Amino acid sequence: MSKGPVLIDLEDEAQTPNPTEAPPVPDLAPDVAPEGRAMQTLATLTARRPSRLARLFWGLLLVVLGAVISIAAWEFVTGLITQNPVLGYAVTGLIGAFALVCLALVLRELAAFSRLSRMDRLHRRAETALASADLGEARGVLNDLNRLYAGREDVRWGQDRVRSLAADQLDAAGLLGLAEVEILKPLDLAATREIEAAARQVATVTAIVPLAFADVIVALTANLRMIRRIAEVYGGRSGTFGSWRLARAVMTHLVATGAVAIGDDMIGSIAGGGVLSKVSRRFGEGIVNGALTARVGVAAMEVCRPLPFNKVKRPSVTRLVQRALTGLFTRG
Repeated sequence: MSKGPVLIDLEDEAQTPNPTEAPPVPDLAPDVAPEGRAMQTLATLTARRPSRLARLFWGLLLVVLGAVISIAAWEFVTGLITQNPVLGYAVTGLIGAFALVCLALVLRELAAFSRLSRMDRLHRRAETALASADLGEARGVLNDLNRLYAGREDVRWGQDRVRSLAADQLDAAGLLGLAEVEILKPLDLAATREIEAAARQVATVTAIVPLAFADVIVALTANLRMIRRIAEVYGGRSGTFGSWRLARAVMTHLVATGAVAIGDDMIGSIAGGGVLSKVSRRFGEGIVNGALTARVGVAAMEVCRPLPFNKVKRPSVTRLVQRALTGLFTRG
């Protein structure tokens, strides 16, 4: 019996499989073009209006729950005051403070709805002034626009230029176009940065995270945050319910116009020809979801903007996505 090391002859190294040379795992559906399923699902669910029966059900449920909670709280406080007056009055003070906070939240939501309605009326008045070429109405719109942005440092320089040049404008289109360029263009740039950030986030999560419904949840949160920030950029700070109302208005517009479906032509213009056929399907879904997020952002700009796009061109979705995804996905 040998006491030395035992040598075992291996097979030819050339025939030994190398893990680095293994072929990549093919996609389950390589021939199916990415459709942006997460964003399409989000748009459909957000834009869907509940039926009258459902609204009646939820309304009655809230009323019943409110009555039950109020009665239970009243009985609890009165019983506690009877048993222990000091503790009872302390709890009563806490409940009163909670009621004041709820009232403050309600007032804030009402103020948010008022701001959004004010901007919507200003937008419609501007469209009417442009359609009828009414210079007097355009001047009224400009005065209301200046009042809307009174005290904002980021547009003060543009407002001063508009005041100095407004007398030279002899038609409604020229006057409102001057306001667009000098007052709203910096706000447009800030809104486009929010769109690019949201599109980048949605595209990244869709491409990297393979969990079911994770892309839908991220798309929901990113789009709601983007819509709310765009509204804040244009001066229409919205509360929780105001954000949902704004999101529903934007998604309803997209679903009605069929803008939630992206064709292969747009994908090609964004991704560069046949690149999607060479990369993972998840990357393709990320690009499509990012493009759909950019479309939602542009629609939110149109809804929140106090003046319609006239002299200033509406942002291009293709360019927004190209800037947002630069360096995120390779172009082959």
